[in-house]
Amino acid sequence: MRPLTMRPLSMRPLSMRPLPARLLLAGLLPVAAGLAACQSQTAQIAAPAEAVAALPAVPQLPPGPERDAAWMKLAPKAPLDPALARTTVDFATREPVGTIVVETAERRLYLVQPGGKAMRYPVSVGRAGLAWTGRAEIDRKLEWPDWNPAPEMIGRHPDLPPRLEGGPFSPIGARALYLAQDRKDTLYRIHGTNEPETIGQAVSSGCIRMLNEDVMDLYGRVPVGTKVVVR
Repeated sequence: MRPLTMRPLSMRPLSMRPLPARLLLAGLLPVAAGLAACQSQTAQIAAPAEAVAALPAVPQLPPGPERDAAWMKLAPKAPLDPALARTTVDFATREPVGTIVVETAERRLYLVQPGGKAMRYPVSVGRAGLAWTGRAEIDRKLEWPDWNPAPEMIGRHPDLPPRLEGGPFSPIGARALYLAQDRKDTLYRIHGTNEPETIGQAVSSGCIRMLNEDVMDLYGRVPVGTKVVVR
């Protein structure tokens, strides 16, 4: 098995957002978006009052279709090139049906289907020097997960909380698939995004970003234990 080649920050599961945490996240949203999900980078902290005014209230709902529908209405949107849209394509591979294959040069994710087909999704991949390749498996799956900034990131930005709770404005988006090697967390994820305009680009800090609606679709198709190949 090929080892991963960079060290991302840790991300862990998330509980639902209480109102004070939502307001705090609103103030820090520009920072969270700039730092992405997997590793820290320098970013400026915008004035919290301005950011709070820009974000609508997030309804507190139990997990399920109603919450997904309500939160997806609030999540950031961006136009998508029709050529990038999720679709079924011909896909020649020796990987077994059900395997996720990420082609970083193409900025596409393929879910291998029977009959030489695959479901193709557009993704964002790591920037130059931050991309990684390897084999892993899905160790766990979470809906609307939280984001835990690395200690060194908090050291540079003391206003960051130790956790940004999940929701429509979270940098992790609507779903996350946590990748492991030999049952050890790699700290890499396939996840949604609050920056849909970046899909199809090499802009992330190592993790694989998907449109929220696409990662929700993929989440429903793959179980824990699914093999993942990034190349």
